[in-house]
Amino acid sequence: MVKNALGMKIILETPRLFLREITPLDAQNAYDLNSDWEVIKYTGDNAFESVEAAQKFLENYKDYEKNGFGRWAVVLKENGEFLGWCGLKYNEDIKEIDLGYRFSRNNWGKGYATESAKACLEYGFSKLNLETIIARANKENIASVNVMKKLNMQFEKTGDFCGENAVQYRINKATFLNLHI
Repeated sequence: MVKNALGMKIILETPRLFLREITPLDAQNAYDLNSDWEVIKYTGDNAFESVEAAQKFLENYKDYEKNGFGRWAVVLKENGEFLGWCGLKYNEDIKEIDLGYRFSRNNWGKGYATESAKACLEYGFSKLNLETIIARANKENIASVNVMKKLNMQFEKTGDFCGENAVQYRINKATFLNLHI
């Protein structure tokens, strides 16, 4: 297990990024990220009411213990700056593993979502031995849909997701590994 200087568990490394477990120490980052209406407008999520509410949410975030994976903080290797989050989530309602990502607005358009999402797919297929991973986004969120396309995920369907008019994309292990070996 690799840990950074603050003792936080680093899960993945890409050329520019570290993906590490999110902890209650990230409360200010989580609050700031979800306080930007442009960041959350397509997510169906509300802003945290306070930094303390964000901290409480993170204290109760149990996906790592429950599933062995979750949404991870994405930080810039060169300076440790928190950029957003990316990771896998088991969706109990549909019995599927979902790839998700969210970045602060000043980090949009820099390729961080694609870079971190590709690493998460590789982790899911290679380390967790998953067979398929989905991703969903509001169909008006063109940037998120484009990330799915860059990852060679295939359009599967449209539908309602958390009250949003969403699209769902999917990729399977064989397709991903054949494209990235």
